[in-house]
Amino acid sequence: MENLDAARLQMAFTLIFHIVFACVGMVMPFFMVVSHYKWLKTKDQIYLTLTKSWQKGVAIFFVTGAVSGTALSFELGLLWPEFMKHAGPIIGMPFSLEGAAFFIEAIALGFYLYGWNKLPKRFHWFTGVIVGIAGVASGILVVAANGWMNAPSGFTYENGVFSNIDPIAAMLNPAWFTQALHMILAAFTATGFAVAGVHAYQIYKKRKVALHTKAFKIAITFGAIAALLQPISGDISAKDIAKRQPIKLAAMEAHYETEKNVPLYIGGIVDNETQEVSYKIPLPGMLSFLAFGDFDAEVKGLNDFPKEEHPNVAIVHYAFQIMVGIGGMLMLCAILYFISLKRKHWLSKSKFWLVFIIMAPMGFIALEAGWIVTEVGRQPWIIYNIMKTKDAVTPMDGVVYSFYMYVLVYTVLTIAVTWLMRRQIKVLNQTKA
Repeated sequence: MENLDAARLQMAFTLIFHIVFACVGMVMPFFMVVSHYKWLKTKDQIYLTLTKSWQKGVAIFFVTGAVSGTALSFELGLLWPEFMKHAGPIIGMPFSLEGAAFFIEAIALGFYLYGWNKLPKRFHWFTGVIVGIAGVASGILVVAANGWMNAPSGFTYENGVFSNIDPIAAMLNPAWFTQALHMILAAFTATGFAVAGVHAYQIYKKRKVALHTKAFKIAITFGAIAALLQPISGDISAKDIAKRQPIKLAAMEAHYETEKNVPLYIGGIVDNETQEVSYKIPLPGMLSFLAFGDFDAEVKGLNDFPKEEHPNVAIVHYAFQIMVGIGGMLMLCAILYFISLKRKHWLSKSKFWLVFIIMAPMGFIALEAGWIVTEVGRQPWIIYNIMKTKDAVTPMDGVVYSFYMYVLVYTVLTIAVTWLMRRQIKVLNQTKA
């Protein structure tokens, strides 16, 4: 395995794991503080029990996210030294600010975990709010750095030299807002449905039904609202990509020839050699409309760009279809939940809970697919139209062994987190509340 392939695999593998740990750690504090607020208002012991259980989950994912995130920061320097040599001074600001947000989150979490019966009740609750806000801020800042890779700005690039660096302009690059909005909503959707699915399973098994029903309602409310808002951010992102990265848009839809009134494909099997998409369902003019707000707008095809700059069309297209397809299913489930608020008799039906059990992992599958679209769709560039990935990789031999080591570390982390969370659920089911 060549260095480039091994480095790409290692980065992809660690990101696939870290993104789950980070998203859960970022979103779960909001579930925790809502439950805590309800306890302060109602004095219902169930909410206190739920809050103390969720705070342990928050702590577990905070630690796991810190470990996996630290590993990623080392990888940037070890695997992509040429990238960091030039990008470090430009996008160092969001990474530095993310570090500050992380420390604020850690301090606030310490106050929250050990502040029971020691701090004023309202202040104690507010430290939990800070944990959530700081976590979201960390996510936005990291995505801003990734946005810069898709829309490099804040510098002058001439004859291979980066000069006139403006860190603020780099951080507030043209892609940061659309990517951050889409990512934050995806995190709330994925985590909301995942946590709701876990509690739906407990209800389905008739374990602590009152407690798990309250937990389910808190989690699914966040997830359902985010799922219904996600298409708006998706539309904003699609229009932004159409302007800045037309080749990525073409790969997402496996669109080869520049045309007007271009259809949007649902499904389809890509044949890159014949440049055909079989078994697709075309929606006439919809790609033109979604990209430019005009059914007759011209959309550039892949053949308008040099072949060596094409991303892997099949991977990008399939990942995009998975993301959109699952997103549609999550929207339907969100609508189903809100209807159930009026039709309360649905809550007594096992089929109702089965739907949410089945959908529990789907948000994270869609989230991973979305990141594949973002990252693979930018290839072969590590800094879009500035530096190719092959020019940034480390010359060091033996990267493949580093890859195997990271596979082992992240596998152990995943097993540990799974065991700890299963243990937490068992303890929760054994409580008196």
